[in-house]
Amino acid sequence: MADCKAIGEHTQHLRVAYIGGGSRGWAWNFMGDLAAEPDMGGTVLLYDIDRPAADANEIIGNKIEALPEAVGRWEYKAAATLEEALTGADFVVISILPGTFDEMEVDVHLPERLDVWQSVGDTAGPGGIVRALRTLPMFVPIAEGIRKCCPDAWVINYTNPMSLCVQVLYHIFPEIKAFGCCHEVFGTQELLAAAVSDILGVEKPTRKDIHVNVTGINHFTWFTKASYRDIDLFPLYKTFSDKYYDSGFQLGSDNWMNSHFACGHRVKFDLFRRYGAITAAGDRHLAEFMPGDEYLKDPDTAHRWMFTLTPVSWRKEDLKNRLAKSRGLVSGEIPAAVKPSGEEGVLLMKAILGLGRMVSNVNLPNRGQIPNLPLGSVVETNAVFARDSVQPVLAGPLPEDLRRLIAPHTENHLRTLQAALTWDRALLVDALMADPNLAAKHPDRAAVEKLAEDMLEGTRAYLPAEWFV
Repeated sequence: MADCKAIGEHTQHLRVAYIGGGSRGWAWNFMGDLAAEPDMGGTVLLYDIDRPAADANEIIGNKIEALPEAVGRWEYKAAATLEEALTGADFVVISILPGTFDEMEVDVHLPERLDVWQSVGDTAGPGGIVRALRTLPMFVPIAEGIRKCCPDAWVINYTNPMSLCVQVLYHIFPEIKAFGCCHEVFGTQELLAAAVSDILGVEKPTRKDIHVNVTGINHFTWFTKASYRDIDLFPLYKTFSDKYYDSGFQLGSDNWMNSHFACGHRVKFDLFRRYGAITAAGDRHLAEFMPGDEYLKDPDTAHRWMFTLTPVSWRKEDLKNRLAKSRGLVSGEIPAAVKPSGEEGVLLMKAILGLGRMVSNVNLPNRGQIPNLPLGSVVETNAVFARDSVQPVLAGPLPEDLRRLIAPHTENHLRTLQAALTWDRALLVDALMADPNLAAKHPDRAAVEKLAEDMLEGTRAYLPAEWFV
């Protein structure tokens, strides 16, 4: 981060590179958050392999900034090349879709022929592994470009599979200043706030009033401590989870039966009974990290645990709606608005600039914050954000039963990373067979080899040619 100017002047002349700048979701959230923040300004360079999408977001971002309620001062420009976007950047935001939903359809639904069911398919399971094969090679030139064009920039990743995306950035550029952000923890803080209100009969506190010790890996994240004021929330959560164990608990207005993202939190409650720690991700993600004969035995089992298997067909329909919204925002048929998203990325940027100090959960290489997971593997814990500094908080060793759950996934991350960068089919099959979701269905290796072959073929357009030599 450049420091040749006074802090006030510098924060009005920031350069932000947004990789995946044609995004019809995360980018709009980011624009709204920047517009609502009065202490920063500058230029956002939008780079996307889909140049028309970046051009559209240039128009949308500048429309948002023209609103009288926009207190941030930003200019949005579409960048023609990755190098143009990165040159001189103070911050780099990465939010890309690796491939299309046609490829994701292969990730999620092809393994069903082996009776392997996936509720998300972007982090764990066969879908997460094969998605990583597409994603990690895309991150290599991004990391190389950062090293060349803006080596001191802070890099915020939102792309899944989160752990492996952050891992490959450090693999290519060990001195990079990168971290991964995920909002899953926020939802469980909201659940704990609801538990406080429900059990104590008081007004619901804000999620920021719920203080937690975060540990684990992305989307398989846990709280080993949780408090509200002077109250240890673990006994309260036991009462709450016992109360709603059978019926589930509805958080917010979305009913899990009518939503592809909401859940009844029964997986959380069950894992708390079994392991004595509070799981801090959505049930759809949590289920995919567990053996596939438990919560994902079949779709009916998932429904009994009160979550849904999100079909890629729904994502395709949702994309049509987002494309229509983009056209409407560009034409003015849909009015632009300053609407903060609830994400913390912009607040973290503020803290890194020295305009505050905060603690939030992030994904970083393990430097000892979880001492009984491998050093260098990407883990999720709290970190302290201050001027030009992101310091992970010591979460402490995992309880042994949690370590045994999580360690196979950190080991599989290494297999997947190596397979993605060396095009090793045998290693890919090893990773698939080691995944607890698939392994619980006891397929023979020949069947998994055939699945790997067909999944690679189904995503050929976004894979390095070396896979097919």
